[in-house]
Amino acid sequence: MGDLMGHEAIINTSSVASQISLPWEIASPTTLWSAWNRQNKYHTCCRKLNTSDDRGIGVVREQVLTFASTKTLFSGKFKLIILDEADAMTKDAQNALRRIIEKFSENARFCLICNYLSKITQAIQSRCTRFRFPPLQKSDMITRLSEIAKNESVQLTEDGKAALYRFSSGDMRAAINLLQSASLSGQVVDEATVYACAGYPAPREMRSLLDWCLNEPFPSALKSAFFHCSLTQVNFCALTLDLKMPDNVKVGLITMLSDVEYRMSCGASEKLQLGAVCAALASAKDFLGALEA
Repeated sequence: MGDLMGHEAIINTSSVASQISLPWEIASPTTLWSAWNRQNKYHTCCRKLNTSDDRGIGVVREQVLTFASTKTLFSGKFKLIILDEADAMTKDAQNALRRIIEKFSENARFCLICNYLSKITQAIQSRCTRFRFPPLQKSDMITRLSEIAKNESVQLTEDGKAALYRFSSGDMRAAINLLQSASLSGQVVDEATVYACAGYPAPREMRSLLDWCLNEPFPSALKSAFFHCSLTQVNFCALTLDLKMPDNVKVGLITMLSDVEYRMSCGASEKLQLGAVCAALASAKDFLGALEA
């Protein structure tokens, strides 16, 4: 567990969980509880089930009930039942699980791992200690990525680290997978390599395209946009915030871009909406010209 980055407050609870007062838990990352299980040698009295495979009441009545109803000999430890993807369980299965939790509280403890807490019934939530796992901080993620790159002899640049964090949004698993894919190219893992492996154009290329759309005639800008970019790969709103223009112009431009985003979510033609983006940029350019005049 010492290798886990972030979530120090949650990891510190292992000092409580290692004692006899192990609480029932609702948690998220499977890795943390697998590490805790190995560290405290619970593998001899632990049962792990993925309830997304069989989420009905049958798995609770048969496998969970059978395991929880037997006592652990000699070790003096609680039996530990880990239910992964517990939010996939049906309501009937969760109600049956609640009754098992109440009945076998003397010799069994339950760890429910889920992504959506709202899908767990209030009756179970009220009987558990909840641990929430927010995305990792940038400093923690970059520190661990640097360690991995050093151990694997991968040349990882600073802008490459920032790009990995940007794509993963604090998800360490996604960042490591992307780092591995980028390292297989045999090149230095920099920003351009990360964006190429992720299938997205580099930010400097998109900023150049945005400047082109703002400075060139509308027909040329539209042709260049059709050739170089895709709406599903570019966050134009984020790029707009970096433009050097008055805030009132940015507000109007982002409003028009939000309409494009909404129409894209409704299934509109991507090329047509890309033309709408170019038209919005042309309108912003005309508005800037009017202000300067």
